Amino acid sequence: MPPDLKYRRVLLKISGEALMGERDYGLDPVVVGRIADEVKSVHALGVEVCVVIGGGNIFRGIQGAAVGMERASADYMGMLATVINSLAMQNALEGKGIATRVQSAISMQSVCEPYIRRRAIRHLEKGRVVIFGAGTGNPFFTTDTAAALRASEMGCDALLKATKVDGVYDADPHRVAGAKRFERLSYHDVLARDLQVMDAAAVSLARENRIPILVFSIFESGGFADVVQGKGRFTIVEDVE
Repeated sequence: MPPDLKYRRVLLKISGEALMGERDYGLDPVVVGRIADEVKSVHALGVEVCVVIGGGNIFRGIQGAAVGMERASADYMGMLATVINSLAMQNALEGKGIATRVQSAISMQSVCEPYIRRRAIRHLEKGRVVIFGAGTGNPFFTTDTAAALRASEMGCDALLKATKVDGVYDADPHRVAGAKRFERLSYHDVLARDLQVMDAAAVSLARENRIPILVFSIFESGGFADVVQGKGRFTIVEDVE
């Protein structure tokens, strides 16, 4: 591992909404390509990268449940949306010369591999980017929780939450002038103050497995590469000694 790398293996969590760009729904190929460039730059450093992408740009289970759908059925629809996003990101990465595998927690072998932990680890060791689709494969769990679960299973050094802002704030900085930005937080702080970094199950799982959560802006050019080297602007959530 190059000496300037702080993290050897990371899981990148991207929201589905991040892929929309300025659109109201769906995928913006330009934005997908830009995020793929960020992943490529980190891969070039020698970091092993796995990815979990949400599905909120296509379908969000909890919203479907709110309009009368059965929650489990709505969540399964949301999982399928994450596979669509995963395939789009795979296409973008492979177009840039990065070998990529999509593994789905719901079996659909015509389009991607089933999730097999040991195979996923082997892909990472061979320098492939692995994208985990379909969440945990179970309803009632978010893709944030899926990200914390896969990061734990893969033995990741960090879970990187890509957002539209450069860290965790005490209020939405786009709406509240003077919102306070945090440099460092404990898992307890995030849970006790309900800071919406990730859902409580995801934060608790990361805490249990001592995986730091780093929140940064995926839209800052070179930001992902900076974070894995311990540079740039981000908020780190970890145990505070």
